[in-house]
Amino acid sequence: MRDAETRAQIFTDVAHLPGSAKPDPVLVADQISRTFGGLKAVDVDHLEIQRGSITGLIGPNGAGKTTLFNVLTGFDHADTGTCTLDGRALSRMHPHQIARNGMVRTFQLTKALSKLTVLDNVRLGANGQRGEHMMTALLPWTWRAQERDVTDRAHDLLQRFTLDTKSGDLAGSLSGGQRKLLEMARALMTRPSVVMLDEPMAGVNPALTQSLLGHIMSLRDDGMTVVFVEHDMDVIREISDWVAVMALGSVIAESTPDELSGNPAVVDAYLGAHHDQALEFDDEGNPIGETAALAAELFVDESTGRHQA
Repeated sequence: MRDAETRAQIFTDVAHLPGSAKPDPVLVADQISRTFGGLKAVDVDHLEIQRGSITGLIGPNGAGKTTLFNVLTGFDHADTGTCTLDGRALSRMHPHQIARNGMVRTFQLTKALSKLTVLDNVRLGANGQRGEHMMTALLPWTWRAQERDVTDRAHDLLQRFTLDTKSGDLAGSLSGGQRKLLEMARALMTRPSVVMLDEPMAGVNPALTQSLLGHIMSLRDDGMTVVFVEHDMDVIREISDWVAVMALGSVIAESTPDELSGNPAVVDAYLGAHHDQALEFDDEGNPIGETAALAAELFVDESTGRHQA
């Protein structure tokens, strides 16, 4: 567990450039590409994720964020390139194998098993359950103690995510925000070292947003590495230690959250709709004039007044 000052020091000497080297990367992607027909959805030269930190992944719609998530977690396979987790190659692994090696993910559209109880959904996430095998299933004395341990852990996680009162309810009865919490609880049953969250705030009632943010930060405080896709810039600034920006399938910028709006590459990516207007920057690369005004507007959702990426 590191305090905010210590976490900030980790990135003090990290270059604010795409593909920058990190002091202790846990996840490294090299020359990753994924093409669908004639469209190259992902084309990442190099990306390192710092261990024990929260890294935000942002970019315009269609930038390739979810496709990159799918490739890194085994739900899709790259056409080229390699990805390693703590030095272990992941390229040929299936999602369940990657999860067993310590990296799990959640989805923008939750994958709760609606006809099972909340408790059973969480218990399913545990690794190496002996009772799942046909032969040992017939020998209950070989797995009863393990099942009790799994159930106790599941109850602890449901209490952590304030779902303990829902443990006996069917997962299909939960609200969108509660399903997000359920996915996080189930993911933690694998005791992961890296947690990948695909738009964890999407479709969540604003009343639950702060609770979700607290849970995400608690993952980092417990020593886990978190990578998440998000569009709300207030969220990015509040909880991210580092941010990677994607556009047209590539990582075009990396920096601390506070320096995003002054990055010419980020401004240019988000102002694609203003391609007929010349963008202006000063000698230090900061947007000026009408470009500065547009840069300020692009991070604000007019309907909510909140900043978005």
